[in-house]
Amino acid sequence: MSAFWRVFLRQKADVSQVCKNRNRRHAIANATALDQGAGSLAGPWTASWWGSGRSPDKGFHIQAFQLQIANIFPRQRTPGTVEHIITVQNLCKNYGGIPVVDHISFQVRSGECFGILGPNGAGKTTTLRMLIGLTPLDGGVLEILGLPMHPDQRSVSQHLGVISQENNLDDDLSVQENILVYGHYFGLGDKVIRSRLEELLAFALLTDRRHQPVRTLSGGMKRRLVLARSLVAEPKLVILDEPTTGLDPQARHLIWQRLRTLKEKGVTLLLTTHYMEEAAHLCDRLLVMNRGHILDLGSPRELIARHVEPEVVEIRSCGGRLDPTRLQNHSGRQEIVGDLLYCYAHDTTELLATLRTLPDLTFLARPANLEDLFLKLTGHDLRE
Repeated sequence: MSAFWRVFLRQKADVSQVCKNRNRRHAIANATALDQGAGSLAGPWTASWWGSGRSPDKGFHIQAFQLQIANIFPRQRTPGTVEHIITVQNLCKNYGGIPVVDHISFQVRSGECFGILGPNGAGKTTTLRMLIGLTPLDGGVLEILGLPMHPDQRSVSQHLGVISQENNLDDDLSVQENILVYGHYFGLGDKVIRSRLEELLAFALLTDRRHQPVRTLSGGMKRRLVLARSLVAEPKLVILDEPTTGLDPQARHLIWQRLRTLKEKGVTLLLTTHYMEEAAHLCDRLLVMNRGHILDLGSPRELIARHVEPEVVEIRSCGGRLDPTRLQNHSGRQEIVGDLLYCYAHDTTELLATLRTLPDLTFLARPANLEDLFLKLTGHDLRE
């Protein structure tokens, strides 16, 4: 049986609905006629009539029928090698007339780790949901692997690995059963999945727990399993939404190590995170969002240099309220956050000398980091 007929047999049950959606009711009649006597789909047809385009006894014109079915089930383009694995132009999404993502544009290079930072309500998760086809676009252009992204674009979805904030594992299955079942969602056969199983278990450091029920795993183990499971179809792009939320430092560093290993193998990573240390460790470039807009984009080092003075001193009073006027003669920018005074400057030598003469104050001198950048661009207000 040819590949064409295998595809048709698998999908012809959906012909009526597809035709209705696309106003192709004439194709329903053709499919019905074929089933009712225009020739058995699995009949003994040979290459001798395939080239001529005709059935030997029914006169059914195969080439014309192929063309109609091709219109109903168009051949999907397959992704190739592209410089930018994600291209976003004027992407927007509104809820109740309020813009949640407001005409943003950016590109993600193949093989890089690209991070999206922003406070709650910035539009990060909505952007990710549009990237993986779960939320429809209200406007703009979105391409992944050089192809337009929409829910029906299976040739794109099969090359994506997605890790959500929640551990959406099946607690009633074992570790390896979770991987096997997930692989079937991508149309992979048991033989293919099992050929990759050992490597995935080793990648997640779960080989010795392969038969253990998922409900008995620690939080870090579950997170590693979610990561390994997302790789079963060997994706070119892995999208991670808060990949290490709720993990202890040891588990978090182990996930980071696994992600760096993926990047070394050429897998492109896109992640959102609230951990500034995580973004600094993993990301080649960062996009900072707030209220649906892009505030800036660049490498962590570039962003810090553009927006924050290089040296920072954190000052706290040992007792009572801190009076910032005691240090107002020193150059630089000052900000009060709670009971802390932050002093930003290009040179803090004189400030540190003064602080050493004030025993009622404690202080910490450090270089500027992504947290300083984040607070400078998005503000200090708490958002739920």
